[in-house]
Amino acid sequence: MKRPDHPVWHQLQAHAQRCLQQLDLRQALQATGRFARLSLQAPHVRLDCSKGLWDEAVLHDLLQLAQAAELPQRRAALLAGQMVNPTEGRPALHAALRAPFAPVAPHGLQHPVARCPDVEAGMHTMLALAEQLRTQGRFTDVLHLGIGGSSLGPELALQALQPWCQGGPRVQVVSNMDGHDLHQALQGLVPARTLVVVASKSWTTAETQRNMASVLAWLQADPAVHWPDHCVAITARPAAALQAGFVQVLPLPEGVGGRFSVWSAVGLPLALAAGRAVFERFLAGAATMDAHFAQTPLARNAPVWLGLLDVWYSSFLQWSGRCVVPYHHGLRRLPAYLQQLEMESNGKQVHADGSPVAHPTAGMVWGEPGSNAQHAFFQWLHQGTQRIPVDFIAARKAAHALPGHQDALLANALAQAQALMQGGQVQPGQLPGHQHFPGNRPSTFMLLDELTPESLGALLALHEHRVFVAGTVWGINSFDQWGVELGKNLATDLLGRMASGDAAGLDTSTAGLLGWCLGA
Repeated sequence: MKRPDHPVWHQLQAHAQRCLQQLDLRQALQATGRFARLSLQAPHVRLDCSKGLWDEAVLHDLLQLAQAAELPQRRAALLAGQMVNPTEGRPALHAALRAPFAPVAPHGLQHPVARCPDVEAGMHTMLALAEQLRTQGRFTDVLHLGIGGSSLGPELALQALQPWCQGGPRVQVVSNMDGHDLHQALQGLVPARTLVVVASKSWTTAETQRNMASVLAWLQADPAVHWPDHCVAITARPAAALQAGFVQVLPLPEGVGGRFSVWSAVGLPLALAAGRAVFERFLAGAATMDAHFAQTPLARNAPVWLGLLDVWYSSFLQWSGRCVVPYHHGLRRLPAYLQQLEMESNGKQVHADGSPVAHPTAGMVWGEPGSNAQHAFFQWLHQGTQRIPVDFIAARKAAHALPGHQDALLANALAQAQALMQGGQVQPGQLPGHQHFPGNRPSTFMLLDELTPESLGALLALHEHRVFVAGTVWGINSFDQWGVELGKNLATDLLGRMASGDAAGLDTSTAGLLGWCLGA
C-alpha cells in the first residue's frame, strides 16, 4: 500500500483539517454517548479516548487504513512466530514468552499465540534458577547490569511491584557507563553476599562490558569469593559468556528484542525479588492482553485504538510527540520505558523495504509521574504554543493505607485531563491573556483497578502491541534499531584517541572538544 496515495489517506487528511478547525471537545463531550462510544474495557485496563481530538468518522477511516495496511494478517504473523523483522530475518517472539500463561481459549477458538518450546524452556530455566537462589538465601543483594531494555524493563517492574518484593534479596539496577552509577550502587554491598546479573544480548554492549569488568574486579578483590558462583549471564551469545568464565548462563532468544525482553530471562531480577509465582502472574497479565489483541475486533481493540491514535496525531495532525503522565509512584519509570519502546521501534524514516517515508512516524515520547509533573511542565501543556496529547495512567486502588492520599491523587489526574480539554476564560478582575487557558487539548486516560503483577503485565503488553499497530500502518519495521549503532562505532574510535591524543582527521569541533577533555 502506498500510504499517501491511498484514497483513505486523503480522506484522513481532510478529516485532519476539519478536526483542527472545527472539532471542539467541550461541545463534543456535551453530546450523549461520546464517552461510551470512544471508551472501552480491555483486560485490567479501562481506556477512555473520548477526550482525543478525533471522532467516529476519523476512527472509521483509520480502521480502513489499518485494513489496507493488512494489520490483521501482520498481527497473525506476529503471534504465530513468523518472520516479521525483515532487515534482521527474525520473528518477534516476546508474546511467545507469555503463551504458556494465556487464558484458555473459548471452545472452537485456536490458541491466540503460537507456542515456542525453545523460548519457553529458557524462561522456565530462569524461573527455576530464581527459586533455587531464593531458597538458598545465600545472597542478600543483587546487582543487575544492563542497559536499554535490559535495564529499563527490570527497573520498572521492580518499582511497580515493590509490595510483592518483601522477603527477597535487595536488587539494584546499574546501566550507565558513568562510574558514579556503579560506585553508588556498590556502597554497603558485601561481595560474599552479592549476586551479579549481567544482561547483554550481544555480549558486546560497551556500557555493560565496562560495568561488568569493574564489578568482577570488585568480586575478585575478596579472596574468599569464587566469582563465577556469584554471577549469572543472560545473553544470546552463551559461548561468549562461557568463554569469559561464567558458568551460570541463561539464554536470550534472538527473536526477543531488548526493549521487549522483560518477559524473558532479563526478568530474573524481578523473579529473584518477588518469586516465581509473582513473575508468572506478570506473564499471565500480559497474555490476557495478547488474547484481547488477537481476538477482539479491530473496532473495539485497545492496542489498535492507541496505535491508530498515534498515527492520527503524528502523520495527520502533525503533532511532534506525546506526553505520558502516570499518577502512580510505582510507574515513575514508565515514561522512560515507553520512550525507548516507541522511539527505538518506530523512530524510522524508511519503510520496511528501504523506501523513504513521506510522512512523520513516531514522535517524541516523554513525561514524568503526576502529581510532580503538574509543578514542572503542565504550564507548558496548558498554555504553551504547541499542542501535545497527554496519556494519563492511574490506578483506582492504592497499595498503602494512608488516608486521603489516593482520592486526592485521582482527583488531580481527572482534573488535569478535564482542564486540558475544558480550558478557562478570563474572569472579572483577572489578567487578560495571562489567565486564559485555550483548552481543546487532547488526552487519553488509562485506568487500572489497582497496580498488580497482572495489570502491570497487561499495561506493558498493551503498549507493545500499540507500537506494532502504528508501525504496521506506517509500513515500517518496528523490530530493528540500526540507529543505535552509529554513535557506538564512533565512540570506539574516540576512545582510542583519548589514550593517544591523536586528533588527526577529526572535524574541528570534535578535535577541539577532545582537547578540552584531555586537559589541553
